[in-house]
Amino acid sequence: MRLLLTSFLHPRLGTFFSGTVAYIPDAARTCRDAPFAVEERQRIARYGFDVVEVPVAGRPPADLDRILSRVDGIYVASGETFGLLHVLRSTGADEVVSRHVREGLPYAASSAGSIVAGPSIEPNSIMDSPAIAPGLTDYSGLGLVDRVIVPHAQGTLPPFPIGVIARTVEEYGVDWPLTLLRDGEALLVDEDGCRLV
Repeated sequence: MRLLLTSFLHPRLGTFFSGTVAYIPDAARTCRDAPFAVEERQRIARYGFDVVEVPVAGRPPADLDRILSRVDGIYVASGETFGLLHVLRSTGADEVVSRHVREGLPYAASSAGSIVAGPSIEPNSIMDSPAIAPGLTDYSGLGLVDRVIVPHAQGTLPPFPIGVIARTVEEYGVDWPLTLLRDGEALLVDEDGCRLV
């Protein structure tokens, strides 16, 4: 598997993919015009990939499977983690995405998209509210990596001050293998293993 799990974007994104990238925006569907969401879409487009926006909400799994069979990579956007996992799970997209990534399709993501790649999104309940997806009762992630990403760990963003990051580590650090990422950092998984870049 090849994964690039970022806190928010990363310089390696420009060389991680080539060709056509399926951009899954569902984590930001309730905040599409927020500055971070606009910046993310613009920066991904500037890398020169052929970007195909592929919202999964309401999309049949067979349609997503067909699209992912024709692209060279998947990028899962930032936004609301619990809402993203709910959409992935309720549409069956979680299984489709996981299968394609395990079969070799490169997966890159920022923030929420990075968190759902791990074993559980539960540790993110301090940063994002589970109440946004009340029907989601199983917080298991895609299981593409064995660690939980904690993005924005520099603690300087207003919604995620250092106290929120510290509380996440205190409440969940014993039960879950946490990887704290500052914006501009990433966890790279490839044939050479798993490492911070």
